Amino acid sequence: MKAVTCQGGVLDVADVPDPEPARGQVLLDVLACGICGSDLHARHHCDDMAQDAAESGYDAFMRSDESVVMGHEFCGEVVDHGPRTRRRFKPGTPVVAMPLLRNAGGVHTTGLSTLAPGAYAEQVVVQDALTFAVPNGLDPHAAALTEPMAVALHAVRRGQVGKRQVAFVIGCGPIGLAVIAMLKATGVRTVVASDFSAGRRALATTVGADVVVDPAVESPYTCFEGRFITAAGLFELAVGTMEKLRAVPMLPWSKVMQAAEAAGANPSGPVVFECVGVPGIIGQIVAAAPLYSRVVVVGVCMGADQLRPAIAINKEIDLRFVLGYTPREFHDALQLLGEGTVDPTPLITGTVGLGGVDAAFTALGDPEQHAKILVVPRSDATTVS
Repeated sequence: MKAVTCQGGVLDVADVPDPEPARGQVLLDVLACGICGSDLHARHHCDDMAQDAAESGYDAFMRSDESVVMGHEFCGEVVDHGPRTRRRFKPGTPVVAMPLLRNAGGVHTTGLSTLAPGAYAEQVVVQDALTFAVPNGLDPHAAALTEPMAVALHAVRRGQVGKRQVAFVIGCGPIGLAVIAMLKATGVRTVVASDFSAGRRALATTVGADVVVDPAVESPYTCFEGRFITAAGLFELAVGTMEKLRAVPMLPWSKVMQAAEAAGANPSGPVVFECVGVPGIIGQIVAAAPLYSRVVVVGVCMGADQLRPAIAINKEIDLRFVLGYTPREFHDALQLLGEGTVDPTPLITGTVGLGGVDAAFTALGDPEQHAKILVVPRSDATTVS
């Protein structure tokens, strides 16, 4: 079959062996596969990514001297089942699958390992237990974005954003846009999006951002000055509160304060989603964000970052990092797409055939033109349409 291989940073269309489903696996004809930011990183930085993965406990990530078929955001049609599968899906059923494959005595990351070839190809093998039927006639191009939408849903849930809290999304690339969409889908009332690109700010509005900011002009946090407490305000609150409570000698001030805290009277800050993945951004967010902010790092930074712990300490910043999603979150993301609660189609700014994948990688370098480009193996297009 035809597939796009990556080796040494070079993308080529090649003839590769037809995949065969093993025990517990399903063979799919690929209908569409999204190009992920992780793919862009892996093309030129896979050795660094492999080293980081190995230090984290996974030692089969792709390396530059290996030929790998990438692609882990996909939708396909069922072709065949391997041995000892339940055959839950009839041939021709459109499905999506989590990009994990049991092979060679372990579980490997589809599209990012030689042991689990991905979906920049005419066909791909998936794990039956991690495969889900596409609901409600959802278009395969939209269904292919289940995976990045699941990443966004996981980030939103890790952020524990209250409906009345303000959520700031810093960076409106594909993952930032997905986070905005999921924040609105889960009922968050106020979402502020920040990006230097006018094109991406427009997309942020389209997917539901309530306020959109150009950080070259103003800080996103100035939109809500006065809503969040400052250090000086915190000190005044402490002294003023105790003065009022002490003014009533018979009042059990500690019990009153305990009851107020239990009712949620403690000062709180916003939730900030870092969706840029460029060195220095985390430190910038910690320095600029209001007191008591919860910072959720979603962007994948391939370089070293710097952080001034004293600033984070003074503000009591809560810093969280996220990766991937659970099977439940993948399923929930698919249902949100199938029900129409989340519309991922504004993110899709182009499609291309296997012969145009290299051109698509280049095109994605222009944030004014593209957010998400889909690879459609059945297409002959060699330029992004």
